[in-house]
Amino acid sequence: MTLRLETRDEARLAGAEGPAQLLATRVVTRLATAMGADGLLDITGAHIDSCLYHGQAVLDFAHRLADDGARVLVPTTLNVSSLDLLHPEHARGDPEEARLSRRLMERFEEMGCRPTWTCAPYQLEVRPGFGEQVAWAESNAIVFANSVLGARTNRYGDFADICCAITGRAPAAGLHLDEHRRATVVIRLDGVSADLLARDVCYPVLGGLIGRLVGKAVPVVDGLEPGVSEDRLKALGAASASTGSVGMFHMVGSTPEAPTLEAALAGHEPGKEITVTAADLRAARDRLSTTSDDDLRTVSLGTPHYSVAEIGRLVELLGDRRVADGVAFYVSTGRDVLHEVSLLGWASRLVDAGVSMVTDTCTYFTPIIGDVTGTAMTDSAKWAYYAPGNLGLEVVFGSTEDCVESAVVGRVVRDEGIWAGA
Repeated sequence: MTLRLETRDEARLAGAEGPAQLLATRVVTRLATAMGADGLLDITGAHIDSCLYHGQAVLDFAHRLADDGARVLVPTTLNVSSLDLLHPEHARGDPEEARLSRRLMERFEEMGCRPTWTCAPYQLEVRPGFGEQVAWAESNAIVFANSVLGARTNRYGDFADICCAITGRAPAAGLHLDEHRRATVVIRLDGVSADLLARDVCYPVLGGLIGRLVGKAVPVVDGLEPGVSEDRLKALGAASASTGSVGMFHMVGSTPEAPTLEAALAGHEPGKEITVTAADLRAARDRLSTTSDDDLRTVSLGTPHYSVAEIGRLVELLGDRRVADGVAFYVSTGRDVLHEVSLLGWASRLVDAGVSMVTDTCTYFTPIIGDVTGTAMTDSAKWAYYAPGNLGLEVVFGSTEDCVESAVVGRVVRDEGIWAGA
């Protein structure tokens, strides 16, 4: 398919708007050609993952763009970085790498990006509306934008994301287009108890299972009660994007493009139908743990970043209790959310109870956790999926309630009651 460009795109490729626009447009057009797009489309916003330091090449690319005068043309937020700027006491890594990470962050700010430093830009006050075309990176944000907000984005990776922001353009392909947003796989639950479906812990587990089952296909989950909360949809989407490559899912009665199963399928027959049983969910939960050792040293929550509601729930669960001596308890969140919960007095209550608040980054790839011996516990399927390989930690997955109780008593405890029938 031949890529058709507008006059402004051709002018940029000819250098009419300077070297930064030339480079960014070249990247976007070559990506469009590789995706089989017949043209480019305008976007209204972007979310950038290229600000996370992975080595000198990342910094070199940012230097080239910023030194050439690049400026984003659309409102652009920044994903997590490699540093917690609000809590520098958490830093445990190489000081030189920290310096380079900070320089990378500065360069993206110079290009006009908003220093949000969160993997959950959908928790910010302004977020894209239904049908808006955007260019988002960060897997959990992508799947949330497409699925829960009904905005439209492909899975943009490093360099492509900032180039889309600089040009205000994206390939007219993939999940930007109607024909690629319909569900092709139907997921049905059979024999799963109402008690389990009513628990937060069900949704990251289900998401992790869905990712393994469907890969990069667009699934629709049928049979749940309508009105599933955003936080539960967030957890499901993040897990499915980690264990698979899901960029969009539907849930009948809960996501905007799936008021009915028929609407999610857009009048087509599904390519596959999958039944998920209680036993499947139990096996998926067990797969998220790498050890049965109850020697608890670390609890890490907030992957993706905790919302205001999730922090409020944590405060409620802790009550007037404290984290046990010898247990490090981390909660990652965005700085905007931290500001809000600080005004409510929740942040200070958590800190007083022995919880460390982490912003701007995430504990599964940043050297924050000091003790990598013993067992780490999390309520995040995404964290459980990545942390063993990234950090060399043994992980136990549990509900938020399990994590809090374990942190208080100083050893791993899990309520097996809700899984008894699975």
